[in-house]
Amino acid sequence: MWKKFIILTVIVSFAFMAFACAKKEVKRVSPAPAPPVSKVEPTPAPKPVDEFEASLTKVGPYWESSMLKDIHFDFDKYNIRPGDALILQENAKVLKAHPNVNIQIEGHCDERGTIEYNLALGERRANSAKNYLVSLGISPSRITTISYGEERPVDPRHCEEAWAKNRRCHFIITSK
Repeated sequence: MWKKFIILTVIVSFAFMAFACAKKEVKRVSPAPAPPVSKVEPTPAPKPVDEFEASLTKVGPYWESSMLKDIHFDFDKYNIRPGDALILQENAKVLKAHPNVNIQIEGHCDERGTIEYNLALGERRANSAKNYLVSLGISPSRITTISYGEERPVDPRHCEEAWAKNRRCHFIITSK
């Protein structure tokens, strides 16, 4: 009797496996037609960027330009040196080419001297640079000045090389 039961179980198992594993018919669906191709407009060429515009970097509410160069001063002096006069002449050319640009001239000093003395010296340096630019034809209404004295050194070291870098006027664009 057990033999009949085992044989019947094996036959039913094979029949079930044959039925379960039978391949099902797969319906083929044709792909949807591609959407119509719309006319593609060519991308306009980028607007040429002015060399001055390309040199601007946003710094807070102001703009720094790599085209406006700093000038430097001798120790305890505010007169424009001949080499720095050439730099100011180049800065004036840039400003004349861009009459909508206003600038702020920052006067800086090295760390030697009192805070009050360095603020006054930085102001004299900034005004000296402004007066030179005005003498080259730049309207004084386009130029403001400020003194930071020794408060914003470009080189924080305590040596003659650093001090020489810190005795400067820096030019910031205030409007564009």
